[in-house]
Amino acid sequence: MKKTAFLCSGQGSQYAGMGKELFDQFTSARRVYECGSDILGFDLAKSSFEGSDADLAPTGVSQPAIFAVSMAAYYAALEFCEPGAFAGHSLGEYAALTAAGAFSLENGFRVISARAAAMQRAADENPGSMFAILGSDEATVAQVCAETEGYVLPVNYNSLNQTVIAGEVEAAQKAADALLAKGAKKAVKLAVSSAFHSRMMASAAEELKERMAGIPISAPEKPFYSNVTGKLLEPGTDLPAYLARHLVSPVRFHEEVSVMLGDGITRFVELGPNKVLATLVKRSFEQAEAYNVENLKTLEKARAAFAQNE
Repeated sequence: MKKTAFLCSGQGSQYAGMGKELFDQFTSARRVYECGSDILGFDLAKSSFEGSDADLAPTGVSQPAIFAVSMAAYYAALEFCEPGAFAGHSLGEYAALTAAGAFSLENGFRVISARAAAMQRAADENPGSMFAILGSDEATVAQVCAETEGYVLPVNYNSLNQTVIAGEVEAAQKAADALLAKGAKKAVKLAVSSAFHSRMMASAAEELKERMAGIPISAPEKPFYSNVTGKLLEPGTDLPAYLARHLVSPVRFHEEVSVMLGDGITRFVELGPNKVLATLVKRSFEQAEAYNVENLKTLEKARAAFAQNE
């Protein structure tokens, strides 16, 4: 039987109406949104389904909303697949850890709420920018960042040809322009207000660690692959300290997928809005199967593929 990993989507993949079909179809999905609303103090379903993309943009809304879609998709996907491992991209690690048993659903929302608030405060104090650089290799991106005046560095290693840079507003723009001049195909400015996964999130990391002190946490019950190390999370890892470090460390997504393939995992299911991670996996690794689950159409497509390929 093929080994399957569930991947959970990151911030930036949100869109108005995401998750509504799952909410309408599955009792488990409605419970996710009800739980989130109780913990957050606002109607998470209404914020996700009835507003515009702009209404979902604030970190305090987008992070729990994406978490909710991922968890709703997780419960739906369990009907046809039992995952052997979990991973996520940035924000997605929180849904992956919750699905892997590190947090209850309620505590997963509590941690997400604390993270979003801490990151917003840090962003207000330290404005920054992020750019997705397409068509340039990691070494060139790192060299250009190092040569750019000001603070800017690679923070997301998404594939061999896609790296995200982050830093001070002016420095990030200069680095993006220099990379285009050196042959990069695109430099896409991300809709964020600071430099995530950099030292500009240091205050958020400390705040998150403090806020997690009173939240019950367990070791993951299934293998969990880390953005920070690009490898399997080590047993006994201090999760509050790990997640604080995660906020100021690069995301080594391409490396961790490579490690998962080396560990015999050949099938990946992305849980959450859009199909950013599934697309990265398919484009980067020919030997991998990748699907996404975000609505009824994608759920049935994944279900049919599993039935055919078992």
